[in-house]
Amino acid sequence: MTKKLHMFGLVAAAVAAATGGAHAQSVTIYGVIDVAVEHLTHVGAAGSSVTRMPGLTGGVPSRLGLRGSEDLGGGLKAIFTLEQGIGVDSGTLNQGGRSWGRQVFVGLSGDWGSLTLGRQYSMLFWSQLDADILGPAAYGSGSLDSYLPNARVDNAIAWRGTSSGLTVGATYSLGRDAVNAGPSPSGTNCAGENADDSQACRQWSVLAKYDAAAWGVSAAVDEIRGGSGAFAGLTRSSLKDRRSTVAGWAKFDALKLGAGVIARDNEASATTPRSRLWYAGAAYAVTPAFTVDGEVFKLDYRHSANEAMLYALRGTYSLSKRTAVYATAGHINNEGTLALGVSNAAAGNAPAAGGSQNGFAVGMRHSF
Repeated sequence: MTKKLHMFGLVAAAVAAATGGAHAQSVTIYGVIDVAVEHLTHVGAAGSSVTRMPGLTGGVPSRLGLRGSEDLGGGLKAIFTLEQGIGVDSGTLNQGGRSWGRQVFVGLSGDWGSLTLGRQYSMLFWSQLDADILGPAAYGSGSLDSYLPNARVDNAIAWRGTSSGLTVGATYSLGRDAVNAGPSPSGTNCAGENADDSQACRQWSVLAKYDAAAWGVSAAVDEIRGGSGAFAGLTRSSLKDRRSTVAGWAKFDALKLGAGVIARDNEASATTPRSRLWYAGAAYAVTPAFTVDGEVFKLDYRHSANEAMLYALRGTYSLSKRTAVYATAGHINNEGTLALGVSNAAAGNAPAAGGSQNGFAVGMRHSF
């Protein structure tokens, strides 16, 4: 059960009495523990198999967090979040070993939205939240583009507001990634905030999203710049990697559908800079306790033989409101010189170039 701690000090009471208002602080401790055991086939050139307990994700990434707010009066609140990613397999911290690698920010919120400072999600993340049915699961969009479930930026200023179903937002980062932990989703070695190069490692994103009761659509653009020593070929601040997306979702009683496309223009690639990632998925609540969901993804590169198809299916049974068990399966087929693995749950264990791979996993999740 989520614990809410309400703190009222004598000083706060005195201030409230003096100003005629109540200034209350609320802090929530929350978390998810999700761990799975998976079996992968056709690993590497030898085509061997491996069984492992990955540390990044199973159904959703494990985490521990604190979020809170203080009523400042007049509809204004101070807000904060601290959230760390946990590798349940070994008890380590994810996101390159950061203490608060998933999110850490402070800001203000009101009827006009929220303005926050710190490490936080790009607007690309919010654009995919409802349309991408499997989200950050082990077999999902992160297998084809590792940035998608890890679209967070350091040193960021973010604003997001919602009115009558319409959400708009933007981020701007002065240095998008200060941790060297790669090349991997956990770090790209592009700290920025450099007096000698004002554009190094900058990032920006924008979002427009509309949600009705039973459907929604979104559009977003996310652009990152390179810098000296950055991974993935973005070694100069003049090089940009931009993702643009449109997506949508709809719900019909027990059935939810989602689909979208993400266009990428990556100037760090001299041979295949432009690609498209298409996806479509569905989730169906067979019973109140049992849900089946699945998704199909296609990644293709313009003017290239490189492409990949990923198919994923999952069944989840809820033992209670907070505890669930699940089983999932995935298949990826690479063409050309691509060698993407079916699982993004841990680094390594991809198939040979142009090869295919199957993945099977069973896991358990508990939230609090």
